[in-house]
Amino acid sequence: MKIGITCYPTYGGSGIVATELGLELANRGHEIHFISYALPTRLNISTANIQYHEVVVNTYPLFDHPPYALALATKMAEVAEMKGLDLLHCHYAIPHSVSAFLAKSMLSPRRLPVVTTLHGTDITLVGSDRSYLPITRFSIDQSDGVTAVSRFLKDETVNVIGAKNNIEVIYNFVNCDKYKASRNQQLKDHFAPGQEKILIHVSNFRPVKRPVDVVEIFFRVQKELPAVLLMVGDGPERSNAEWAARNNGIEKKVHFLGKQDNIDELIGISDLLLLPSETESFGLVALEAMACEVPVIASNVGGLPEVINSGVEGFLVEPKDIDGMAQRALEVLADESRRLEMGKRARLTARSRFCSTTIIPMYEAYYAKILNQDGTSQNSRMRSIL
Repeated sequence: MKIGITCYPTYGGSGIVATELGLELANRGHEIHFISYALPTRLNISTANIQYHEVVVNTYPLFDHPPYALALATKMAEVAEMKGLDLLHCHYAIPHSVSAFLAKSMLSPRRLPVVTTLHGTDITLVGSDRSYLPITRFSIDQSDGVTAVSRFLKDETVNVIGAKNNIEVIYNFVNCDKYKASRNQQLKDHFAPGQEKILIHVSNFRPVKRPVDVVEIFFRVQKELPAVLLMVGDGPERSNAEWAARNNGIEKKVHFLGKQDNIDELIGISDLLLLPSETESFGLVALEAMACEVPVIASNVGGLPEVINSGVEGFLVEPKDIDGMAQRALEVLADESRRLEMGKRARLTARSRFCSTTIIPMYEAYYAKILNQDGTSQNSRMRSIL
């Protein structure tokens, strides 16, 4: 199949999932075209079967804000026509699905199906804003297919947005061959030369991720046992988190690493992941940690209970309960045999339910279903594609 993928290229879950999906599909022989204003994070365009098409937005004195949605729609239509795309897959509803609707309207009567994958804040924050709710609902209902990354998000989309389109749940995934326990002792010794426990947090440091809470949890943990904290990522709350580390006198134990490409290595050398988010539609980094045999202490919110069984692969604690999360973290870290057993069970869960080898065929089957919706003439075409 020839698939156009549009996502935000920034350091966030939706862009990472979209990029990893494109890479996995390309490895399975599909031709993938990324359409965005910048090269997505984690995308290696030297990979066979992958092309990148930049959306350039021209500025004019008439426009207070560059009309990205219109430029994106134009580029989508252009790439679809020039490369013979079979469908467009939009990650994050606004404005991508709206632009895709315009693109397929521009190409009519040529059929260009649109699949929209909902990731979270496009529904729980942006979509629920009264200013955007009608257009969010319209873009979802006009999509030929819609997927959500958790049952929680599917329910939110129906209850909050009022979307009528049938929504299929296809969970996020992890490449279990890439994400696994690391044997990089040199990297581990670099951060923990005294064999301290390594705790890690990975996010875009937005307020909803509560990175300051991460520092406060770690502050309580390190008082009871030798430990260091890796803070991976960047965003608006980074300065507040750095201040919290200094204010608590633990700045030498907290390493703010910024955006990193070797996420699998950093998680792989860690002993515990902290994810005290205010909300999570899925929690991709929790799954990445589980695949690396790293237990997770996370908030009991959103789609996280669909990923983590509390007491099995880690613990779920009520959001903003800093003391409760610190206590659970200490329970895991103080008993190495228990921590290792939790890590093994976490890896088993990741492999059995969320590996790319399981999830990617679900997307392929969903694409085939959408392409087959226009009847028997498409059936013969799909047999030649697949």
